[in-house]
Amino acid sequence: MDDVLRLLDLLAGGAGSEQLAEVGAGNPELAKATELALRISATLSAHRRREAELTALFDTASDLARLHDPDAVLRSIVRRARTLLGADVSYLSLNDEAAGRTYMRVTDGCVSQLFKEVVLGMGEGIGGLVAQTARPYASPDYFRDSRFQHTGPIDDAVRDEGLAAILGVPLSLGAEVIGVLYASDRTPREFTPDEVALLQSLADHAAIALDNARLLDEISSHSAAVQRAEEAHDRLMDLVLRGGDVPDVAAAVADVLHGAIGLFDADGVPLASAGAPVVPPSAEAVAASRATGRSVTGDGVWVCAVQAGPEPLGSIVLAGRPELVGADRRLFERAAVVTALLLMLRRSVAKAEDEVRGELLSDLLTAPGRNPAALVARAARLGVDLTEPHVVLVAHAESVSRTRLAMAAARHAALAGSHADEVVLLVRAEDPSLAPRLATQLGSVVDSPVTVGAGGPASGPAAIAEAHAEALRCLRALLALGRTGEGASAAELGFLGVLLGDRGDLDGFVRRTLGPVLDYDTRRGTELVRTLEEYFAAGGNLTRAKEALHVHVNTVVQRLERVASLLGEDWQSPARALEVQLALRVHLLRRSAR
Repeated sequence: MDDVLRLLDLLAGGAGSEQLAEVGAGNPELAKATELALRISATLSAHRRREAELTALFDTASDLARLHDPDAVLRSIVRRARTLLGADVSYLSLNDEAAGRTYMRVTDGCVSQLFKEVVLGMGEGIGGLVAQTARPYASPDYFRDSRFQHTGPIDDAVRDEGLAAILGVPLSLGAEVIGVLYASDRTPREFTPDEVALLQSLADHAAIALDNARLLDEISSHSAAVQRAEEAHDRLMDLVLRGGDVPDVAAAVADVLHGAIGLFDADGVPLASAGAPVVPPSAEAVAASRATGRSVTGDGVWVCAVQAGPEPLGSIVLAGRPELVGADRRLFERAAVVTALLLMLRRSVAKAEDEVRGELLSDLLTAPGRNPAALVARAARLGVDLTEPHVVLVAHAESVSRTRLAMAAARHAALAGSHADEVVLLVRAEDPSLAPRLATQLGSVVDSPVTVGAGGPASGPAAIAEAHAEALRCLRALLALGRTGEGASAAELGFLGVLLGDRGDLDGFVRRTLGPVLDYDTRRGTELVRTLEEYFAAGGNLTRAKEALHVHVNTVVQRLERVASLLGEDWQSPARALEVQLALRVHLLRRSAR
């Protein structure tokens, strides 16, 4: 117990994996606890790293919004690159096309004056390879890497700085590479894909800063245009910083450019609009904009692709402006960049929320008794009150991925995610009969049959976990019965629900099946239940039934007619008769037990 408490204390204090592993070393009884502590520590570290990266990107966007000194923004980006990647040195070089040279613009962590002042010819070194291919390039050990052109001056500068591992990513404006952002270590190192992506994001911000600065320089002679561009830029950046969304960008750009704006996703589906209706752009126009990195015109509208690096995210369309030149065209293209940033931030937030909700759902269903109060508190932070009744549903689609099905289900649920190879939904409701309706709705969204089992309603972690088990059994029963594309709860499955249920709601089953007959006997003092028992015991033979009851055969017929009026004319159909017989048997057994 002392060692477990020590593990928890180290975990709460942010101890590293080596310290945690040391506690459990040589103690097999602590192996599971140590493993869990290491997993929790890894998860917390990943969350902290993700938070630091998002904070850095937001801080960089804030710097862009206050763009008065481009060098200050670039210094900030280079410093953040070094910090976030844990690199020894970071630096940024810019191309001088006219002189055919590449020079250092900003450095952080450098100690060699030779390195700070080195000038590269176009196409030389790692930077030359990055500029030529417009793609990131990582060398885990610079002097052992023969994939790029080594030159004496560059090698001397790298050797004087003592660098070994170098990662370079392009600063791109459309198809043009204007420079390279680097992160370097003085010892050999492999850079991960996440580190490459993070450095590329910072490089994109640096390119925006340089492009914005160049834009402001170009239009400085036109005070009215400059003022409008600054106001529009600040307005767009303010939207980002205030948590604005795509419709806000559409409204702001339409207002500044005095035209109609339409924003569309990569499939041409409208995301937002402002002003008169705008039709989706042609695939050819979007492709032309992506190829040039600039806005293009055709059919009386302007089109600019929205993309993050090579990934297409959609497009922005401006109508009502036959002419679009200078600052206005730049502003329209900046709006595409801001839209891309918002879409990427929306994706990151959605992914983070999905991860948090998925972790909560997994803990809720696999370990509800470990710390119920903590589970309730975690759910409350996501806007879910586990103390209220919830129906648990398990959805299955044979030809649809779980990710797609979970995304379709999320709009119907307080919590939704994948668990145990199926999609699980937690819906605030008191009636599990919504399963058939949900099966129909999900099936229409994913265009494939969706089968849904329901359990509950249940309140509290333990009861919700039990309801999930019940819902899973209902789902398996539906699939086993060939009822693909349907939805049902244990109650809707009738006696199958009783057989499947682990909570054994036998009284509820008897009441649902025989309730009117039982109530009639109680009120009138009749023997309809006994008549049914003898009738089924006689195999439906009226003569044998009347002998067992010691009444006239007409009396048996009259009693069965009364049963039909109470249970419905179809009570003797095969399916109903089976349920009635099972309910009679359960009623008899429970009456005998009492």
